[in-house]
Amino acid sequence: MADESHHHDPTFYRSPRDAAAGPPERLAYVATFSKPADQPDAIAVVDTDPASASYASVVGFTELPHVGDELHHFGWNACSSALCPTGSHTHGSRRYLVVPGIRSSRISILDTQPDPAAPHVVKVLGPEELAKRASYSRPHTVHCGPGYLYVSCLGGGNGNDGPGGVALLDHSSFEVIGPFEADRGDQYLAYDVWWHINHNVLVTSEWGTPSMIEDGIVPELLLGREYGHRLHFWDMQARRHVQTVDLGDQHQMALELRPAHDPAKKYGFVGVVISVEDLSASIWLWHERDGAWAADKVISIPAEPAPAEQLPPLLQGFAAVPPLVTDIGLSVDDRFLYVSCWGTGEMKQYDVTDPFHPRETGSVRIGGIVGRTPHPARPGQPLAGGPQMVEVSRDGKRVYFTNSLYGVLDEQFYPDGVGAWMTKLDVADGGGIGFDQRFFLEGDAFRGRRTHQVRLEGGDASSDSYCYS
Repeated sequence: MADESHHHDPTFYRSPRDAAAGPPERLAYVATFSKPADQPDAIAVVDTDPASASYASVVGFTELPHVGDELHHFGWNACSSALCPTGSHTHGSRRYLVVPGIRSSRISILDTQPDPAAPHVVKVLGPEELAKRASYSRPHTVHCGPGYLYVSCLGGGNGNDGPGGVALLDHSSFEVIGPFEADRGDQYLAYDVWWHINHNVLVTSEWGTPSMIEDGIVPELLLGREYGHRLHFWDMQARRHVQTVDLGDQHQMALELRPAHDPAKKYGFVGVVISVEDLSASIWLWHERDGAWAADKVISIPAEPAPAEQLPPLLQGFAAVPPLVTDIGLSVDDRFLYVSCWGTGEMKQYDVTDPFHPRETGSVRIGGIVGRTPHPARPGQPLAGGPQMVEVSRDGKRVYFTNSLYGVLDEQFYPDGVGAWMTKLDVADGGGIGFDQRFFLEGDAFRGRRTHQVRLEGGDASSDSYCYS
């Protein structure tokens, strides 16, 4: 007789292969935000079922109770990590969206049941909760772990300075438990958090404190090489800092972490926004070498020459467009890495079967600081913004992305307006990407808000971690 106590959400998968074999997503949840903060931010729900009459349209729109949140990254309350041997197995189902405001330090909890297309707010944690219980502010990235919710935070309790770090939240009550770090070593700046669960390793990356990013990129800080450029490795169970790996201070803003999904592998990729030496962007591979952690640059993407008069003031003295790699996505089978070049308006696909030697296999252009490349569905309409937050379906056949980075940065690099849009690529079996000409949402679809992170119904390539190969 089956033991009902071991029943679990069918969207929890024991291995990456199981996840890739699951049913395709029918909905996407999109964080949208009001830059003037004159109306509440919202989660838009987009129909992703090609057979649906409402395909590629917004079918749900949930406004949050306050203004001024600036929704950025968000995540699920529970995911496949619940099936790990270290999991508590009491996480319930993949039901709630945990949605931080990067400016307000509020965290909103949205219930996607009973109607997944109409999530509703059931709880809001005020900024005082993070400050009082974890001494953090400016929550950024949410990951569902085997024991807690891990929420990376850019600021300390006062909201302006550091150290930033990771707050732990209870899976069920969503109460703030406290800081992850029992011993933070030399870590001060924060950005992303991920892990190799089977190996008891947690990894964090660096951007800057709130005061360093509040008004956008500060040229003096950038040229002074003061933004983040290091990776930190931690003992996940002891919550103790183990090692720092410095990529070199010319490599400014080491942001998104994408570890291999196969839990037997101990490597991952991190994207660097810009080199102050030549404006290039880069992708680095972290891995073990001689019993310690190391990082190697495995992809370099050069800046593209451009007339100064076509550039925003921040770039005119350089006469070039930096790629500005602001997000990366790794397919669940660990085969393809997607790289968003928000400055040049390019989405690149690399075959990373050999992670030390990536091979470019696809590229599309849309938007861009100078190019303003239209979407094929609107060939006469120049677009601002560029490929930014990227999300890959579990089966690796679809890639979704949006165009806004962060409100004040949008203004710095696209001073004439960044707009709002979302699109989707189809992935060829052997590599290669192309636009789905039916899937392009823009402007009024998002009711005056800008678009940022995408989460897919049932999980996606950056939401879940697995404990079985």
